Amino acid sequence: EESATGRIVSTLCLIPQTWTYEGVEFGVGRPELVSTLPEFRKRGLVRIQMDEVHKWGEERGHLVQIITGIPYFYRQFGYDMALNLAGRRYGFEPHVPALKSGETEKYVLRPACEADIDFILSVYEANEKLYAISCKRTPENIRYEMSGQSPDNINHFDMVMIEDAGGKPLGFFQHATELWFGGLYCVYFGLEKGVSWLDVSPAVARYLWKKGGEYAERDTQTRSAFGFSLGEWHPVYEAMDDKLPSARKPYAYYIRVPDLPAFLNHVKLALEKRLADSVAAGHTGELKLSFYREGLKLVFERGRITSVEPMKVASGTETDASFPDLTFLHLVFGHRSLDELRHAFTDCYFENNTARVLLNALFPKRLSDVYSVY
Repeated sequence: EESATGRIVSTLCLIPQTWTYEGVEFGVGRPELVSTLPEFRKRGLVRIQMDEVHKWGEERGHLVQIITGIPYFYRQFGYDMALNLAGRRYGFEPHVPALKSGETEKYVLRPACEADIDFILSVYEANEKLYAISCKRTPENIRYEMSGQSPDNINHFDMVMIEDAGGKPLGFFQHATELWFGGLYCVYFGLEKGVSWLDVSPAVARYLWKKGGEYAERDTQTRSAFGFSLGEWHPVYEAMDDKLPSARKPYAYYIRVPDLPAFLNHVKLALEKRLADSVAAGHTGELKLSFYREGLKLVFERGRITSVEPMKVASGTETDASFPDLTFLHLVFGHRSLDELRHAFTDCYFENNTARVLLNALFPKRLSDVYSVY
């Protein structure tokens, strides 16, 4: 706030939420809506606010902060782009699945309502098991997204139920309320277990094309596409592969982990399960990781992680693997494999085969498309 005028010149907010790491819940703080008036930029105002919200996160027990933003900028505040964000597949008018002559739509697509919340939550929770990292939702979150959030909110998405002809709910999806890149995009899509993606997905595609045309007319735009913004991979991509010929690779969430040993200790049950399912089941030993200026030591006893502690790294310190800057976060969050990091960063490497086996077992590359709370 400008003292002389009372004018707000720079601002951001913090959106608390709960995420899961292979089912283990952890607190997340999401700084967002970061903005500064042009004449007040390059004065360090965002840094002051980021330092403050990081303190809020510590007070609230947030083990991780995440943010979506422009390339590079948030790296200066201790973040790295280490988790997939969005990514999409899309098609054009010739790819819209056509009904056969005389055929009618066998699925009913209608706006979701209060009575659907429990079903939506159950489908969401079941579908999220596909991912290593997920955002936990509550009935209150869904109710807010459905009817409490302003329709003018840039992150407001319409929620649509999918039913069979008899009114039985089969799934739901959410879509933008305006055209993106010339098309209407689905941003979440879940079906109840046992329902065929192959059967249902064409009806959703037809809906997106038709609704996109309505938005184009409303906003005096041109509709040229329809699509699904559901990450790097999703069942609908497989079900409609020939109808979604174009793709855009995912962007990334910025991730900050202020206390890495605390985070790894918090999710160690998930790490132990991965270890138990690997060739290193029952392992006893140590894994010393260098981040060049500091490091981390994990101690294992018969397959259990008994200690995760910071360690000092100096010239001559013996370690098992090295990761420059914040590159280890890509491994922790399943964003990149160990081999991919080694290919991209020459100073990222392991010293021995045991370290290679343990790192691949504990931190495999895993699919994630976090549908975070706004």
